[in-house]
Amino acid sequence: MLGLLIGSFLNVVIVRVPQGLSVVRPGSTCVCGEPVAPRDNVPVLSWLLLRGRARCCGAPIGVRYPVIEAFTAVSFAAVAGWVAGPGDVTLWVLPALLYLVAVCIALAAIDLEHYRLPDALTLPSYGVGLVLLVLPSVADDQLSALLRALACGAGFWLCYFLLWFLYPQGMGFGDVKFSGVLGLYLGWFGVGQAFVGWMAGFVLGGVLGITLMALGLATRKSQIPFGPYMIAGAWVGLVVGGPVADWYLRSMGL
Repeated sequence: MLGLLIGSFLNVVIVRVPQGLSVVRPGSTCVCGEPVAPRDNVPVLSWLLLRGRARCCGAPIGVRYPVIEAFTAVSFAAVAGWVAGPGDVTLWVLPALLYLVAVCIALAAIDLEHYRLPDALTLPSYGVGLVLLVLPSVADDQLSALLRALACGAGFWLCYFLLWFLYPQGMGFGDVKFSGVLGLYLGWFGVGQAFVGWMAGFVLGGVLGITLMALGLATRKSQIPFGPYMIAGAWVGLVVGGPVADWYLRSMGL
């Protein structure tokens, strides 16, 4: 339920933040200017009952709205189940991860549509993420994890900045700005998670680019937003980075 509600709010963020508009006021309105009634603003359910059409004027309501709401709900449930399952992760870290889920969904959707990651979402995530990660660090006596997170966050930012500096056509500076946030989270969980998450982003982006070129849907000069693949790679690192890093070290005899 929390994921559905947050997903509904993320739809507002995805539409308004790129335009520099407030996400609080005015309330939700139809394309014709009429306010959306509360009964027509229930996540997923209202879209289904209205059959994707506005009640006031019959204008189509994009399928992205229920998809974002449902995907956020499923993602929240999946992360909560992962945290509550067996392992070293405790429930104290859940608020930090849920925030990361929300901001990643919003940024990925915006990047896919507008080819940029807005400062209004990337920059505050440093402060919010750090504060939320302090909670499990103190509660579970893992101050070393917090120091590791800070080091990895700085390392991620520096690596992405150097890549951008050497080849600015390869990524936007918004990717550089958000990379430190991902490094912060990955580093809190471990160096192995950080390394796998860093590599996975480039692997996923590269595979997609090669696939699109092979299908004739893109060329080497085509613009492809890197943010969604950087984000997906980070989540790969968070979930399976530890076991993958351990397997790699064992295979190398280390």
